[in-house]
Amino acid sequence: MKKFVFYIIAIVAGIFLSIEGSIYAVLGDHIGKLESSLYNFAVGSIILAIALLFLGKGSLSYTVRAPKWELTGGLLGVVYLTVLVFAIPVIGVGLAMGSVVVGQMIMSAIIEHYGLLGSEKKPLRIEKIIAIILMIIALTLIY
Repeated sequence: MKKFVFYIIAIVAGIFLSIEGSIYAVLGDHIGKLESSLYNFAVGSIILAIALLFLGKGSLSYTVRAPKWELTGGLLGVVYLTVLVFAIPVIGVGLAMGSVVVGQMIMSAIIEHYGLLGSEKKPLRIEKIIAIILMIIALTLIY
């Protein structure tokens, strides 16, 4: 049951990502694409800083000692959102987000198969390969 709750939370996060991408694509038409992305991360950083003051229990100072590859997530997040801000007005929300999901599934299969980035190693099964192929076909049909 506990896992099920996290599935639902992940689905809701996906819903929020589609909404966020749509909002920032429209905002990008008004204030500029890169400005829209900057606004997102500035506001997000302020909100997280406030949350950190009250709820933070980690060690932010570790970032100075952390291996550099562990710090690339921020860069990847900026690339992700900025690409969506540019792509959504051109190809639409459905195709942009569908492409994101297909890309996520392909990369997650590779990461898990090889146990990359500290992930648990899970061999790639034929069912997952078929699922990814079907997702690519679905993406083509959406296009």
